[in-house]
Amino acid sequence: MVEISLETQEALRRCIASPERAHTLPAACYVDSEVFEMEQNLLFRSGWVGLGRSDRWANKGDYSALEIGGVPVVITRDENGKLRAFANTCRHRSSQIMTGEGTCSRFRCPFHFWTYALDGRLVGAPSMQKTPGFNQEDFGLKEFALQESHGFVLLSLAETPTPFDVWLGDFTKIHKPWPAEELVTTRRREFTVNCNWKAFAEVFNEYYHLPYIHPVSIGTTYNEPDESEEVKGAFATHFGTTEGTGGLLDEEQGLNKELPIMESLTGRLRAGVRYSWMFPNIVTAFGSDSMWMYEIYPESPDRSNCAMTVCFPESTIDEKDFEEKSEIYYERFEAALAEDIPMLEQQHAGMKSPFAQQGRYSYLEPSVARFASWYAESLLAN
Repeated sequence: MVEISLETQEALRRCIASPERAHTLPAACYVDSEVFEMEQNLLFRSGWVGLGRSDRWANKGDYSALEIGGVPVVITRDENGKLRAFANTCRHRSSQIMTGEGTCSRFRCPFHFWTYALDGRLVGAPSMQKTPGFNQEDFGLKEFALQESHGFVLLSLAETPTPFDVWLGDFTKIHKPWPAEELVTTRRREFTVNCNWKAFAEVFNEYYHLPYIHPVSIGTTYNEPDESEEVKGAFATHFGTTEGTGGLLDEEQGLNKELPIMESLTGRLRAGVRYSWMFPNIVTAFGSDSMWMYEIYPESPDRSNCAMTVCFPESTIDEKDFEEKSEIYYERFEAALAEDIPMLEQQHAGMKSPFAQQGRYSYLEPSVARFASWYAESLLAN
């Protein structure tokens, strides 16, 4: 069993407090291989993990081979339209069955051609007729718990997952004004960053860095955020108003380049963004006209595989100038990301110092502090 040092345990205890009193996570949580393995086991192999948007697997037979917490998994939509998750491991001699992503009618292991239906049943096993007592019905793929909610997909590899409603908590109530389930993905891009997965998620959940890292791109769009809400569930959230839309660069505001505001939004929500961190690895930004989000999948303490997704209402996509205007939105998201990544990699280099010490949070970082408290409790409980 992996154990973390007593020093790190003591440091984690200092994170379990209200945001104004909590200490930041110790550097070991970002660079230590033993902490990383504990995270993989306790957070990614035992809890609910976000996989992005449902429409990534829009059609029957769509599939993706993923690795979650070091476990090969295949996601597919079966012939009845149900989204499923299976261990991507053949029941014969454990070869990985599928790679990449695409559309298929069956899963076929390339080693000995054992073949599985999209519901996980073994439907073909050549040259097994002489094996005494062999019954195909006993050798289906291992299936995992999967939930589709608000247009998102969440997976649990646990034998007995935490009840999904408990994990989700107040998320539905907080995000009710946005038509989350109806939003359509128009762009998804995968990339890799040389920093710890938590640091990547943190930077999208605090306003503190905006005037320093994004002074020209988006720094003047965002007003100071509201106080963050106390919520139930494995997430943190805060809302703040914007000058114009959060989906455009500062220089593009007020030039008739914005797309329509979502019809369901009223009052202050029509000019603002709600940032939410669905623990551990999904960050969402619900704006007035769009939703953008990040998926973060740890590869190692020093490397994170990420995906950026942008979604709009279908009525907006039908606008005659959508293609032209949406490109301006994508440019904004890419510009901010290009400014964040060098800073994240520089931060990670600093975390490797043996003299790195815990700090304290600004009032502009409450969601980061709430994650740190949840994270510390999760690791210390085990």
